[in-house]
Amino acid sequence: MQNDNLLTLYHEGIGIRSYEFFGCHKSKKGSGYVFRVWAPHAEKAFVVGLFGKEYNEYEMVKLSDNQSFEVYLDFARCGDLYKFCMQTYDGRKIYKADPYAFKSDFPNSTNSVIFDELEDAEYERGNDCLSKPFNVYEVNLLSWKKWEDGSYYSYKDLENELVPYVKNMGYTHVEFMPITEYPFDGSWGYQVTGYFSIVNRLGSPQDFQNLVKAYHKAGIKVILDWVPAHFPKDEYALFEFDGQPLYECPDMQRGEHKGWGTRVFDFGRPEIESFLLSAVCYFLSKFAIDVLRIDAVSSMLYLDYDKKQGEWTPNIYGDNKNLEAIAFIRKFNTLLKENFQGLIVIAEESSAFDGVTRSVDKGGLGFDYKWNMGWMNDVLFYCRQDPIYRKHYHNKMTFSMVYAFSENYVLPLSHDEVVHVKGSILNKMTGEYDDKFAGERLLLAFMFAHPGKKLNFMGYEIGQFSEWNYATQIDWFLTEYEKHAKMQRYVKELNLLYKQTPALFEIENSWDGFEWLIVDDDINNVFAFNRYDKNKDAVTCIFNFSGIDLLNFRIGIDEGKYRVLFNTDKTIYGGNGKFNKRIIKSEKISSHNKENSIILDIPKLTCIYLIKQ
Repeated sequence: MQNDNLLTLYHEGIGIRSYEFFGCHKSKKGSGYVFRVWAPHAEKAFVVGLFGKEYNEYEMVKLSDNQSFEVYLDFARCGDLYKFCMQTYDGRKIYKADPYAFKSDFPNSTNSVIFDELEDAEYERGNDCLSKPFNVYEVNLLSWKKWEDGSYYSYKDLENELVPYVKNMGYTHVEFMPITEYPFDGSWGYQVTGYFSIVNRLGSPQDFQNLVKAYHKAGIKVILDWVPAHFPKDEYALFEFDGQPLYECPDMQRGEHKGWGTRVFDFGRPEIESFLLSAVCYFLSKFAIDVLRIDAVSSMLYLDYDKKQGEWTPNIYGDNKNLEAIAFIRKFNTLLKENFQGLIVIAEESSAFDGVTRSVDKGGLGFDYKWNMGWMNDVLFYCRQDPIYRKHYHNKMTFSMVYAFSENYVLPLSHDEVVHVKGSILNKMTGEYDDKFAGERLLLAFMFAHPGKKLNFMGYEIGQFSEWNYATQIDWFLTEYEKHAKMQRYVKELNLLYKQTPALFEIENSWDGFEWLIVDDDINNVFAFNRYDKNKDAVTCIFNFSGIDLLNFRIGIDEGKYRVLFNTDKTIYGGNGKFNKRIIKSEKISSHNKENSIILDIPKLTCIYLIKQ
């Protein structure tokens, strides 16, 4: 594509490959490199760098749009460090990292690094859809595992250890928390300073490309957590890039997120749309990412998000919808789906905004899935309660089925639930030591039976007691202890069972795949339902969330002989082994609106899955 055409598309807001024009690129006319930057408020622009042994400023010339600058340096070489310098009309000089740099020098410096663009990855995503298993292991690559001296595992180390771990544990997907360059580990990647740069402290872009390839070879799809809602106010990055608000909205009631200490992108500006679209296109093209998880979508949709009255500017209709951001989201999903067949896009969206996963042509936002934050909050609240009081909160476990088919959902037990004194998943469970493990097993069995795709954060699978700490690693030493090793085995076998059982994933968008058997037994804290596959074969899922064993408990069920498919009370999982039945035959005794029923002794905090023989 010709450079003039790329520049035109950039200013029209549809330049999804603007990274092929802006930034630093090997020249076609010589051995050097061409540098380009968009800085409409600058009087002059310079490339500042250490090229060879000389450090100097090299003035750039304005391009035909009168907003961008360019210079060719025949002595620049791959690996050289550089920045852009913008001279404002009031005489200030502002030094910035290249917004389109493919590599950063962090943590050595805040410079950008000349790096030759990778070739596009050769990869077909296939056609993921609602009827396939979707079970995600969410991981922070900087803190999954570290060396004894506290240094990071590199992308190469993760390729050798994390890939086989995810494969062996039975997950279908891995989700990387943001891996675009960010300077502060404590931001977990959500304050990005380099939208085209992979985190340099773990290795090179080629190393990251190899990590993704290794996952694909292992049959695991890769999800990238991506942050288009806001960016930090580091002086060397996008913040007031050419001396004035440029990437951020100039109206600070829209352009600043005070709660996060960040700036909000100017979604109504075509060049910003092209920048964000290009950033995603780069990762999809070069690294063959399968799925995008878009962070903080609610903050994009609402002008009054996390703001008090008087702190936000209404839209032209006088309400709180961010019309420019909504239009961008629709354009974003439309253009990416047109250009990347099989791409899945997930919204982390916590409000009741209508049509998040409805197609754009039907008035929706065009996402494929939405995180079900309501389910997560309700279920974890219930699990924190002492069983003796759970009868007062019974609807917390059933309410999600009121709206379960209004969107396509992912059920998330993410990193956000195990930080900031919220407690680890295990420590959220009420009761004594053994009860906590039984509670986590029961929670996960309920999650895997409930309609919706699954996502769990690293560390829950070994029953970690402590909250996630980004500065260290998962408490892997716990696997040396029996209860934790058995929890890891339990999670692995639950993952594998899920993938092998179509009734648990095939129909998740209608009542054809779900039937309540026991919905209102708040006294006994019991829930039971059937999940159906496309052949109408069912898995019957029974849950005792009470603190006592329920003896001779009758459950209405279809006539037949049933085999125990899964039982969370097994001793191999850390349970007490009280439930040992393998085959259960129904009786011609009506119960729970069924003509037939079964009698079970259900241990406390136990789930049982049954299938008809």
